[in-house]
Amino acid sequence: MGVLSVNLGILNLLPIPILDGWHLVFFSVEAVLRKPLNLRTMEILQQIGLVLLGTLMIFVFYNDLVRVFSG
Repeated sequence: MGVLSVNLGILNLLPIPILDGWHLVFFSVEAVLRKPLNLRTMEILQQIGLVLLGTLMIFVFYNDLVRVFSG
C-alpha cells in the first residue's frame, strides 16, 4: 500500500497540465514573468494535459490487458 501511495504521489508531481506538478510550473512561470498568464492559454494547456493524461491511461490499460491475456 505504501509503494502505491509513493507511486501515485510521484505521478501527481509530473509537470503535465492538470496535475499538481503543472501548478508548480505555472506558479514558477508567473513568478518569473511577474504577471499571470493569459486565461485562454491556460485553458488550452489544461485541455492538452487532459488529453495526454487520458492517452497515458489508455496506453497503460492496454498494456495491462495484453499482459493478462498473453499469459
